[in-house]
Amino acid sequence: MRIFSFWTLVLLVSFHHSSAQAVRWQQSVQYVMDIDMNVETNRFNGIQKLKYSNNSPEKIDRLFYHMYWNAFQPNSSMDVRSRELGKQVINGRQDWDGRVKDRISQLKPEEIGYQKVISLKMNGVAQSFKYHETILEVTLSKPVMPGASVLLEMVFEAQVPLQVRRSGRDNPQTGVRYSMSQWYPKICEFDKDGWHPNPYIAREFYGVWGDFEVNINIDKSYKIGATGTLVNANEIGWGYDQAGSSLKPCVTPKRKWKFKGSKIHDFVWAADPDYIHLTRKINKGPELHVIYNEKLNDAANDSAWLNMMRAAEKVLPFIEKRFGAYPYPQYSFIQGGDGGMEYPMATLVSSPSLGTAFHEWMHSWYQMILGTNESLYAWMDEGFTSFAEDLVSQFHSGTSSLSDYKSALEKNPSNENLKNLIQSLPETHSGAYANYFTLAKSGLEEPMTTHADHYNCNFAYSIDAYSKGEVFLEQLGYIIGAANRDSVLLDYYRQWKFKHPEPADFMRIAERKSGLELDWYKEYWINSTKTIDYAIDSLWEDNGTTKIRLKRVGMMPMPIDLSISFKDGTSEIHNIPLNLMYGHKPSESASEKIVNEEAWRWTHPTYILSVNKKLTEITKVEIDATKRMADISRKNNLLELKW
Repeated sequence: MRIFSFWTLVLLVSFHHSSAQAVRWQQSVQYVMDIDMNVETNRFNGIQKLKYSNNSPEKIDRLFYHMYWNAFQPNSSMDVRSRELGKQVINGRQDWDGRVKDRISQLKPEEIGYQKVISLKMNGVAQSFKYHETILEVTLSKPVMPGASVLLEMVFEAQVPLQVRRSGRDNPQTGVRYSMSQWYPKICEFDKDGWHPNPYIAREFYGVWGDFEVNINIDKSYKIGATGTLVNANEIGWGYDQAGSSLKPCVTPKRKWKFKGSKIHDFVWAADPDYIHLTRKINKGPELHVIYNEKLNDAANDSAWLNMMRAAEKVLPFIEKRFGAYPYPQYSFIQGGDGGMEYPMATLVSSPSLGTAFHEWMHSWYQMILGTNESLYAWMDEGFTSFAEDLVSQFHSGTSSLSDYKSALEKNPSNENLKNLIQSLPETHSGAYANYFTLAKSGLEEPMTTHADHYNCNFAYSIDAYSKGEVFLEQLGYIIGAANRDSVLLDYYRQWKFKHPEPADFMRIAERKSGLELDWYKEYWINSTKTIDYAIDSLWEDNGTTKIRLKRVGMMPMPIDLSISFKDGTSEIHNIPLNLMYGHKPSESASEKIVNEEAWRWTHPTYILSVNKKLTEITKVEIDATKRMADISRKNNLLELKW
């Protein structure tokens, strides 16, 4: 999911220390679902057959399902939580999701969402169950033993809610009839830590990988985009059998669409009579689909959606080189939802924004394939995705994210706050740094270990998960070297795809690749809200040698790259590692001399460095000239000497 910030510019658990590829048991699922949709009542009946395989070392005596649409009812937990957060005013704005606000409380009976189970059997035997709003608890008549598989057969019905958040019907902003996400009873994840029956309050997801076969029976005038591949494309036509083909005639009132997807952990679809379908097969790559609503009948709109297709084709080689190969046969950008929301092999986007498209597509790597528990580690999904989005956008446009700030300053050159902000931002990922600085100085920051639904405010969650998570990776490049960091990301993808990695799994790969110890970085940056602030304290000359005293002002220790420029036009970088790293990062500069210094002990607030030059030969001293270290006050990082 992509959130636009208002604050920028105003049994077997693997031993993580093994050098071999990580192994971790996973539950697996096989869904077969038949859906009969009534577009007059906005309700559907469903039959779900779910083969559930218990690959864990534990017996399972109860199951949990997500029933997401039960959140879209007045006085639900999602409704009350949104209204309570809206009572807070932060930076002049109510702290609720602008798409939700108090809208759920105003839904009429025919506008609410619900999912109801009519019957549930395991291996033919009826099971007892009870609702906990958006969670269904099933008490099994017989436990599922380790290594065993069972067949769960469910009959259910649902009503599509009015579009409020992610899923729903009749969104006036897009004109899309049905955005069908979180639409079916979905088995919760059971992993080494047990069940994860997270109620649907606002945010993140966690799912079981498996195979999906979904058959949708709907009014014959409707057109569908979905997860998976359409297996009856020859019956449907409409660009699925061959590019540009029309929807084929149908003699019955309803038409059946049959989709399949493998090694995925969710399924989304959207339907509208006025959809337009663009397709393109990438050479040695997936087939791309762009599906959008033609109600606007706007040539500029058509051009923008076509541009999305072309942009996706252009950036895919870059994505795969930097982040790993895309493993699925297709990907669909489908107009729907309320902004941007990712799903396996597809995303719902409300507009043809390329930034949104890139962000949601990159979720394929950091949520659909790696699949971290987003509720616990939202920053590993949203932050890593935002990091990738920034690089993909830069590759596509040829301009860095800092250029947006510079353009804004050109339009308003008297804006001193913007001018000072630009001086503190790196060339790439600048928006993330700006957001993080805002949060760090607000007094509202919480540790990134906070459960996504339990942040005290949306403001803190959004910046923590997206921006601080993005800064985490760029700053890691400062600590271990950008080339090392890039290699870590590829190794992380290759070793942990389809295995639900956790923070320690990522950090161990970074340690192996860099040869540096990094526990301290996770503990400070992820587990605390301590901030970075270093200063150049003083310079003096002693017997022809210049002494430079540096000071740690903030509570988070870091390694320091100190750049020193001389009168003769030369310069050098003094790398001062943190003692907790037990080593130096490799040289990142081919043009400057690198001097490796003794480690700075984290217990010591000051550090004195010696330079074999007279003081009058030095013209500039700067801490972290690249500005990748998220120092919250850079005014004391630069000293220019004018002799």
